Amino acid sequence: MNLKSKHKVETAFSMSGMTDVVFLLLIFFMLTTTFVTPSGLPVNLPTSKSSTIVMQKVSVSISSDLKYSINDKIVPKSRLEIELRSKLDGQEGVVVLRVDKSVPVEHLVEVASIATKLKAKVSLATKPN
Repeated sequence: MNLKSKHKVETAFSMSGMTDVVFLLLIFFMLTTTFVTPSGLPVNLPTSKSSTIVMQKVSVSISSDLKYSINDKIVPKSRLEIELRSKLDGQEGVVVLRVDKSVPVEHLVEVASIATKLKAKVSLATKPN
């Protein structure tokens, strides 16, 4: 009685199909990922020679038509301090100011003084030169 199987099992494994799937997934995730999305109103930032990236907690934007926004939410100027206080939660945080270059400096200073009064560090966003 012959009990041996006539079909031999091949022990080699082909990785070519697996690498194709991995590269397709890599391309899919690269195309669907957003890397840096600017928040707030569209502003024309001033340029600077050195630009460092700061991990932001709160972003305040002032557009050329003097509209204020905090983290993509448009806020009237009278409620700016109240909204900033609620976003910072009484902790030391970083407030990144995104101010259009055509806005007078007095508006920038006013927002920076509110942030400093709330014990937050102030950083001015610029685009690299």
